[in-house]
Amino acid sequence: MRAQSSAIPKTRIAVGGPLGAPASAGTLQAALGVVAFSLTFPATAWGLEGFGPWSLVAVRSVLAAVIAGGCLLVRGVPLPDRRHWSGLAVVGAGVVLGFPLLTTLALRTSTTAHAAVVVGLLPLTTALLSALRLGTRPSRTFWAAALAGAAAVLAFTVRQSGGALTAADAYLFGALLVCAAGYTEGGRLARVMPGWQVIGWALVLCLPLTVPAAAVALSLEPVRLSAHSVTGLLWVAAGSQFLGLVVWYRGMAAIGIPRASQLQLAQPLLTLVWSVLLLGEHLTPAAPLTAAAVLVCIAVTQRARGA
Repeated sequence: MRAQSSAIPKTRIAVGGPLGAPASAGTLQAALGVVAFSLTFPATAWGLEGFGPWSLVAVRSVLAAVIAGGCLLVRGVPLPDRRHWSGLAVVGAGVVLGFPLLTTLALRTSTTAHAAVVVGLLPLTTALLSALRLGTRPSRTFWAAALAGAAAVLAFTVRQSGGALTAADAYLFGALLVCAAGYTEGGRLARVMPGWQVIGWALVLCLPLTVPAAAVALSLEPVRLSAHSVTGLLWVAAGSQFLGLVVWYRGMAAIGIPRASQLQLAQPLLTLVWSVLLLGEHLTPAAPLTAAAVLVCIAVTQRARGA
C-alpha cells in the first residue's frame, strides 16, 4: 500500500480546524463524542459483570480494531506517512490502551461517580497539554471559565463519592494524563487526515499487543456471559472505542482542541444520569445546580476568543 503524505501546517494546528469546516458542525460532532463517552463507565461496569478487567480491555480493543480495520480496507485507505506513526502511537497508548485499562481497573473498587472525577479534570488537562504541544494560546476568559467548570465538576463528583479517596485514585490520575495526551495528538492528526482514520490506524497499530493480551486474559480470567456483560462489551468496543472517537476527533479538528475539550465538562453529569438509569445509583440534589454551572462555563469557553 502506498503511504499517505501530508504536511502539517503550523498555522492551522495552532488556531483552528480544517479550512471550510463549519464551527457548528464541529461542535455537534464533538458533543456526540461526549455523549458516547458518557456511557463508557456504566457500560464498563456492565462488562465487568461478566469479564475480568484485563479481558474486557483487550477484547474491546480487538473488536474495535476489527471494525476500524474493515472500514480502512473497504475504503482502500493508504497507509499514513511515516511521520505520523509516532503520533498514532501516542493516540494508541493513550486512548486505546492506557485510559481504558486504568479506568477499568479503577472501576473494580470505585463507583462511576468517583471515576467521573477523571472526566471532570480531563478538559483542563487536555487544554493544557494542547497549549504545550501545539502552541495554542487560549484567552484569559477561556482559562477562567475552564478552571471554574473543572472546579465545579470536581467538587460535585468528590461530594458524590463521599469525599473519600481510594486506592483507585492512582489509576484515575494516570488515566487522566494518558488520555489527555492521546486527545491532543489525535486532534493534531485529525487536521491532516479524517478523524475516523486517526483512531482506526491507532487501533490497528495496537493489534500486535491486544490480540495476544486478549488470548492470555481470556484463558486466565473467568467469563460469565450475560445480556449486561455482552452489551457493555459491545458498547465500549464499537461506541466508545471507535464511533465516539471518530466524531470526537472530527469535532476537535473543526473547532480546535481547547474549545472541544471544554464540552467534556458535561460528561461527568451525563455519566451520572446514565448511572441512575442503568446502574440504579442515586443522584444528589446538587446535580441540577452543578449542571447549570457547567453549562454556563461551556457557553463562555465556546465564545471566548483566542481558544
